[in-house]
Amino acid sequence: MRILVKVGGAQLEQRDARQDLVRSVLAARAAGDEIVLVHGGGNQIRALGRRLSIEERYVDGLRVTDAATAEVVLMVLAGLVNKELVAAFEAEGARAVGLCGADGSTFSAVREVREADLGYVGSVARCDPALVRTLLAQGYVPILSTVAPLAADAAGARDRFYNVNADLAAGPLCHAFGASALVFLTDVPGVLDAQGLRLAELSPRACLELRESGVIRGGMIPKVEAALAALAANPGATVKIAPASGTDSVRAALEPGVGTRFIAEERARREAWTSTSS
Repeated sequence: MRILVKVGGAQLEQRDARQDLVRSVLAARAAGDEIVLVHGGGNQIRALGRRLSIEERYVDGLRVTDAATAEVVLMVLAGLVNKELVAAFEAEGARAVGLCGADGSTFSAVREVREADLGYVGSVARCDPALVRTLLAQGYVPILSTVAPLAADAAGARDRFYNVNADLAAGPLCHAFGASALVFLTDVPGVLDAQGLRLAELSPRACLELRESGVIRGGMIPKVEAALAALAANPGATVKIAPASGTDSVRAALEPGVGTRFIAEERARREAWTSTSS
């Protein structure tokens, strides 16, 4: 199975957490799976921005990325975070290659247009999976940071790389790389109900109801939105939000009793009908 694993920067800040992730990926590979990693790095961007006295602003959960911030994002995501993770794999005797969108034209960006000007913020425009597939075939772990140049036919400034939200990039990248599962590893057990209990499955309609009632709120909103977008882009794939804990978190995430799986509305209706009829 080919699995795309999206991991947040918060899970990569500490050496022990990076080692756990690496060992989890290697355990999945030993079981026969191919793994592509996509990572964020919001905390690390924030830390360097503060050291450089760069103001931090957000609109709709997206970091406003002016020219100075775009340089910080590139340095942190394609540099610091990416290379520390590559080095963690190498330290375990594995082979890994760190990439951004520009490497091998793996993916390009289109400028994200909102009511407010976000600056150098983009979404995935198009992908070329050739390099990632070559690396997988040769036994490497591709590790992608989500910064990319503007697509050739896209409108916008071309003097900086564009900052692409890693959660939102995961869906189109999963589709482009032909992954059959997409796992968002987080610091929570999954999506929780009003009583704080893990929800095993969620449909788009159930997500909307939980958000309107305030059960899904705060930082979980963009994660759920990203998971639903990934499901729409990859209707045949397994899409889950699961905890990043321990040295077997990648394989464990695909187990029925772990995390929250997102399912299409048709399946939710079918299962409800089966449950009512039995």
